[in-house]
Amino acid sequence: MITFITNPHSGCWHRHCSCDGREVEGRRAFPADWEGGGFERPPRLHPPCPGRGPPTRTLLRRLACRRSSSAATRRPAARGDMAGGHRLLLENAQQVVMVCARGERFLARDALHSLAVLEGASLVVGTDGFIKAIGRADAIQTLFSEETFEERIDCSGKCILPGLVDAHTHPVWAGERVHEFAMKLAGATYMEIHQAGGGINFTVEHTRQASEEELFCSLQQRLQCMMRAGTTLVECKSGYGLNLETELKMLRVIERARRQGPIGISATYCGAHSVPKGKTATEAADEIINNHLPKLKELGSRGEIHVDNIDVFCEKGVFDLNSTRRILQSGKDLGLQINFHGDELHPMKAAEITSSWYSSDNQAQTFHLERHQAQLGAELGAQAISHLEEVSDEGIAAMATARSSAVLLPTTAYMLRLKQPRARKMLDEGVIVALGSDFNPNAYCLSMPMVMHLACVNMRMSMPEALAAATINAAYALGKSHTHGSLEVGKQGDLIIINSSRWEHLIYQFGGHHELIEYVIAKGKVIYKK
Repeated sequence: MITFITNPHSGCWHRHCSCDGREVEGRRAFPADWEGGGFERPPRLHPPCPGRGPPTRTLLRRLACRRSSSAATRRPAARGDMAGGHRLLLENAQQVVMVCARGERFLARDALHSLAVLEGASLVVGTDGFIKAIGRADAIQTLFSEETFEERIDCSGKCILPGLVDAHTHPVWAGERVHEFAMKLAGATYMEIHQAGGGINFTVEHTRQASEEELFCSLQQRLQCMMRAGTTLVECKSGYGLNLETELKMLRVIERARRQGPIGISATYCGAHSVPKGKTATEAADEIINNHLPKLKELGSRGEIHVDNIDVFCEKGVFDLNSTRRILQSGKDLGLQINFHGDELHPMKAAEITSSWYSSDNQAQTFHLERHQAQLGAELGAQAISHLEEVSDEGIAAMATARSSAVLLPTTAYMLRLKQPRARKMLDEGVIVALGSDFNPNAYCLSMPMVMHLACVNMRMSMPEALAAATINAAYALGKSHTHGSLEVGKQGDLIIINSSRWEHLIYQFGGHHELIEYVIAKGKVIYKK
């Protein structure tokens, strides 16, 4: 049986409805025979909740089960695939939250109104680490009755979800800044902290001084914390070097973690995180284009490092529109995905870390920059743009058209007391919304369940929207939704098991994920057990 989890922002179609826009649950829409074709007659549509749009029957058909569909319980392509046994069998789960069921690369608009959830289901991961079958527990038991498994886990009364994807982090650095948090709580502004020797320059100085081994050990510890909170794929940025030597040191640390660690890593070169002391943005951009990027290409061709994405902090007083365009285009020419910071700070307040460097002559250019960052990303074919607290309506429309993902960071707005990104506007306009923790010394959060909770409470996302944003859409933002972000046949066996009969508890229990998460599994191997 599939359970649809219905988005309260679009109306309710189920039999038992709480129409206050907070607690809504869907019930049977399809027959229990997961392999069969056709539909069970859906329950009569409930009238829309006050102020909500009408539900659509097309969303009820989104998970149509066809015998050829990977959404159904499927036999592997060839019987010989099973001859050598399998890596993992997860049996009798109360819920298996597939998120997607028909190979979607992202979810937006009506597709977010419901997630694919199997009741009373089992799942098989092969020795290659990819999902071989998923479906009704009795069907899986029959199909695989004579097969062997390296490990079996009884999931009775528990929920299985995709491994969480953190689409934006800065996890490689030295020099903690807990003292700055105390200063901010006491009323200090970012510029006051910066002028006292703190801020990004503090982190850059300590990161330059740290050894590669020190940075690797601290990164390992942080990744372990993320993993225990359910993250199985994480984007990792450089950006606290601002010179070629330290940026390469950070990328080597990320590469070592990618090769040796249990969770997946998408590596991002972020040498344009800030303008180095003594240089202009134009000079810094020239240095990156003429020296940094060619070196990345050389090391990549030798197999020493692997970089997936390129990032620039496009903000007034940091990298202007022209410098950002030049750097991103140069990275794209090398085959890097564009995934950059944009529209974070309010144009009328002046950016805190650069206000003393900015003059009134720049105000027109500043307004233009903040109005058109998202359009720039769409123009360049950006895979993702992060932050977007100050994105314009035109930028939202451009991102929706270009299918550029919006990576929203509710922890940043919360900790820095910024205006929240307009998540509801983006979702309603069809933007592909993803979530990230923005883990860094200025916003210390390693938990995607807490990020999802904040997204629901502070950005008014529904729980299905938040889960999709932390799984399939976050994977899309990293260009990996063909292998990650949902539980479907043929995808990588990255998942978590929680000790609850309903998946929503992972979001509902703020800070309770350490008690809820019993297993974290990557490529079908248990990498964390409570």
